[in-house]
Amino acid sequence: MRTEGKRRRGYGRVAAAVLAAVLLAGCQSKYQPIETGAARTEETAAVLQAEDAAAGRQQNSPIQAENMNRVSGAVGPGETAAGAGDPGETASGGVGLGEAGPGAAETAAQTAGPGETAAQTSAQEPETAGVFQDADETVYVTGDNVNVRAADSTQSEVITTLNRGAALKRTGYSEEWSRVIWQERECYVSSQFLTAKEPETAASVPAAASEIAAEGEVRLNPSWPYAEYSKINSGAAVLYRSSSANRKGITVCVNAGHGTKGGGSVSTLCHPDGSPKVTGGSTAAGATTATAVSSGMTFADGTAEAKVTLALALKLKERLLDAGYDVLMIRETDDVQLDNIARTVIANNAASCHIALHWDSTSSDKGAFYMSVPGNSSYRAMEPVKSNWQKHNSLGESLISGLKGAGVKIFSGGSMEMDLTQTSYSTVPSVDIELGDKVSDHSDSALETLAGGLLAGINAFFGQ
Repeated sequence: MRTEGKRRRGYGRVAAAVLAAVLLAGCQSKYQPIETGAARTEETAAVLQAEDAAAGRQQNSPIQAENMNRVSGAVGPGETAAGAGDPGETASGGVGLGEAGPGAAETAAQTAGPGETAAQTSAQEPETAGVFQDADETVYVTGDNVNVRAADSTQSEVITTLNRGAALKRTGYSEEWSRVIWQERECYVSSQFLTAKEPETAASVPAAASEIAAEGEVRLNPSWPYAEYSKINSGAAVLYRSSSANRKGITVCVNAGHGTKGGGSVSTLCHPDGSPKVTGGSTAAGATTATAVSSGMTFADGTAEAKVTLALALKLKERLLDAGYDVLMIRETDDVQLDNIARTVIANNAASCHIALHWDSTSSDKGAFYMSVPGNSSYRAMEPVKSNWQKHNSLGESLISGLKGAGVKIFSGGSMEMDLTQTSYSTVPSVDIELGDKVSDHSDSALETLAGGLLAGINAFFGQ
């Protein structure tokens, strides 16, 4: 009897040990990373076998099935095939890293849904840091809304987000991350969203731009999308073709801000759907109409802003033509009878991007910045903003990077959210860039510096 009792107590201890191991395995499989392949110990395998034997089952338990799915690469409930991130994140076209060294050509993209922040919609990134090897090359972003971080960890601060085609200098790479220079700052980007292969520039040119083959005047075509919202459109933009041997087939719209007589007495819809503005500015938030074209501010020395934007536009035009870009000039004189909607719609149909030149109305010598698209969910859900806002912001970031490289003072982080008529109607990458304010230097030499910085930013945006 004593021997039988010991035997029973022994069985009890074994059963208790097996039960404890099963519970521990279940907790680990649910709350901790799953070890796979050779990393899975014999003890873990024995526990799973004992669990099945004790329950008299021939099929895997739900926890085991989940583990087996993860080991084999099967997609779990609610996950995407590319590997879902946190709840609320989306990813499309996710591609595994493969080789992480320079020249990796993996691409991935993600789509931000209405109301989501850039951090929420970032593409799936590696979570761990690694040893870096030195590099010295230019790489290009292959996805949209890709995070640029302060350190090589998904827990680090997101400095900014970049879109497809943005150029960066890579100074090093690990198994998962690339160390890059963005606006003269050392940052980190997941290597799976970078490639050393230059993007195809032809793909960046809207088909509509190629339909306008001849140089000369380009007038608003009433059949073009959103043309019906324009109220001042008797004027014409002028298209110039580059004679450079390095002609790129890319048309840059240079819009010298302001300069439309009578524009301040006419109003147009802020948004094509008639919804109210979501930010303040020259027109208050909540308004549904805005001034068709404002007269602009006056510099501290008495010079009208419209004259300075025109002077810079003419300098930028020459630099762009010399560099091989075609140029669509919205204004080359003190007055053009084109309101902001007409300017935007002409750019949509005759250019590859649209850059409006302005100076801010403050008096603090604040530096340059671009008007970024507001993060308001309803605004970003409205077309054509929904399909183009990331391109607008990407162009703005490239221009700020170019200006900073030219030694131009940059305001804050280089951007300010603003609901503008221009970007509310734009279907090509489009930016209002503020190049300083009332007390900023606008001498001829200062304008030459600004023109050089803008050209550098345009080159970076188009991968030139």
